[in-house]
Amino acid sequence: MFSVKEMPSPSSLFSAYASLTASMMLFRSMINELIPRPVRDYLFSVFCYLFKIRSKDLTLVIEEEDGISNNQLYKAAEIFLGTKINLSNERIKIYKTPKEKGLKLRLEKGEKIVDNFEGIELVWRFICKEVEKNNERRGSSEQQKWFELNFVKKHKAKVLDSYIPFVLEKSNALKEEERVLKMYTLSDSKMYGNVRWDSINLEHPSTFETLAMEPDLKNAVIRDLDRFIKRKKFYKRVGRAWKRGYLLYGPPGTGKSSLVAAMANYLKFDVYDLQLGNVMGDSELRRLLLATGNRSILVIEDIDCSVDFPERQNKQNGDDQKKHNRFHVSISPSLSA
Repeated sequence: MFSVKEMPSPSSLFSAYASLTASMMLFRSMINELIPRPVRDYLFSVFCYLFKIRSKDLTLVIEEEDGISNNQLYKAAEIFLGTKINLSNERIKIYKTPKEKGLKLRLEKGEKIVDNFEGIELVWRFICKEVEKNNERRGSSEQQKWFELNFVKKHKAKVLDSYIPFVLEKSNALKEEERVLKMYTLSDSKMYGNVRWDSINLEHPSTFETLAMEPDLKNAVIRDLDRFIKRKKFYKRVGRAWKRGYLLYGPPGTGKSSLVAAMANYLKFDVYDLQLGNVMGDSELRRLLLATGNRSILVIEDIDCSVDFPERQNKQNGDDQKKHNRFHVSISPSLSA
């Protein structure tokens, strides 16, 4: 059995400690003298790599901004995770905009969500930190936001090739369902001497269900729109622009604007209302057309007034003809855009 009498005295313990410390210091001095610093650093890094505890998990960091541009994947993750919030979350952001029917849910900082995809457990965590700005104003700060996605490392390929595209696709579908349609018109105020588009929310109540139209003709228009939407890849494959044109004519009050609004509400497309009389030249028209967004409807008002008829040209005097030539706009850019 162990006896207290067999324990070494404090003086002998201190002497042994002093000898060990002196030996370690001498050994360290010899290493510093004999082995160059770069070699020591390399050996130390190799030693740490060989004996470190390797984690089986992998964490993907999805920041809100990537340099000067926004990270598309961050916004997609924010929308996607809003549908995954459950009772296990203790802190949740909640808000509602005037146009939205339901409430919006978002994660608060530090909260996490566990998702499953094809048998893979994925843990999302939302991080938000205050950082000081590098400017002259003291005390000013900004928020840095990012998501962390953690999963077992062996599933890396499936997460990157299948799960991340699934999140993007799901968020795009959710955005389309909640999208607020816009009505764009030419602004009265000019920027750098050029007219520009201004927008308001499109709140026209017209739909194909409420539209006063012959049933056969209405169904034909709907089928044509559906066929156009489904053929986007076909247009790309044959090298043609993905567009469809309709000519609406008739006196005021016959439902032309209501039909356009019904098409916009059906397709979830924005509407651009173009008055050619407010455009000063083909170059400005092309610039305006290039500024329109994808998945939109371009309405060209009074298109017949932009066509030069011989009888109109004969009635113009010299000054009117010069003014007309200066501000003349043709419809070819709009048809080829």
